[in-house]
Amino acid sequence: MRGSIPFSCYPENCTLASAAVLRRNLFLIKCLDGFCCRSHSQRMQGTQSAAVPAAEADAEKTIQMITPALDPIRYKGQAGKIAVIGGCREYTGAPYFAAISALKIGADLSHIFCTKDAATVIKSYSPELIVHPVLEESYSVRDDEKASVSAKVLSEVGKWMERFDCIVVGPGLGRDPFLMDCVKDIVKHARQASIPIVIDGDGLFLITNNLDLVSGNSLAVLTPNINEYKRLVEKALGCEVNEKDGNYQLQLLSTKIGGVTILRKGKSDFISDGEAVHCVSTFGSPRRCGGQGDILSGSVAVFSSWARHHLLITNGTIGKSLSNPMVLGCIAGSALLRRAAAFAFQDKKRATLTTDIIEFLGKSLEEICPAD
Repeated sequence: MRGSIPFSCYPENCTLASAAVLRRNLFLIKCLDGFCCRSHSQRMQGTQSAAVPAAEADAEKTIQMITPALDPIRYKGQAGKIAVIGGCREYTGAPYFAAISALKIGADLSHIFCTKDAATVIKSYSPELIVHPVLEESYSVRDDEKASVSAKVLSEVGKWMERFDCIVVGPGLGRDPFLMDCVKDIVKHARQASIPIVIDGDGLFLITNNLDLVSGNSLAVLTPNINEYKRLVEKALGCEVNEKDGNYQLQLLSTKIGGVTILRKGKSDFISDGEAVHCVSTFGSPRRCGGQGDILSGSVAVFSSWARHHLLITNGTIGKSLSNPMVLGCIAGSALLRRAAAFAFQDKKRATLTTDIIEFLGKSLEEICPAD
């Protein structure tokens, strides 16, 4: 057992003055299954196992391969049915951005499950979306009603669940305790039904504090930004983000959470399911208006469902080590968003908004994969 633990972490060799720090080191050893992440990373610097390369993904080829042809014999729903779980009093734009992006890319149907307060507002944004006002927040539920209301929420969402090709959890969700508890049950139900799930925004806050909800789920995608990734690393690995060995740490993080796919957003997007690290570094836009992550989550949901169908009917892979539909969906979604953002910025410059980027999703996909 000790052969895998750094010498400096042995109790009898630790020279730290603080007993609290010692207890923390011992905790890190336990939670990391036998090694201290930071010490391990330091020992591995410069070695082959720590220097994990990130291969630049052939994103255009991926998009061309997994995007289904427009065929007149297809019927409504075959190009994808996506659901977004999110939307509350404070946040109505995020679920709309995710859901409408899915439609703009080519999904046939897009649903939003939100609170009653958010439903009318979201419906007013577009008649294209199917909005379900079924979620509840603490302020509207008495303590003695919580069990029955929670069961009703799960029942309302559950009766639709198996119709969906992918669900997105988190855009505009908020952090209301009762609502979070309801969403926990929804995530569990999606997993039991083998429905792919993309988790973003406040959904990541929920998952970071309840890693067991997605641990070992190969159909789950996490899409953290810089701060969400930091919290995830601290929670799962018990250490700080290591930029020098960033690819190694990303791969380690995915493995630690049981092989979930993680799309680490940044100047370049890095994607790993624990098997390899893929990179999408195409330049998008210097404009960082809020809502682009919501576009990404809706895009990943659509492309992941398309990739899953493509791999199912071809029983194949796309390039070396690319047999995970969630990884393929992340590569395609990341690349398409970046291209659309570039078009929007070219047109609007500093005035570029998320709605502008959404309007260029269709053109971006058409350039890569013409409809005819």
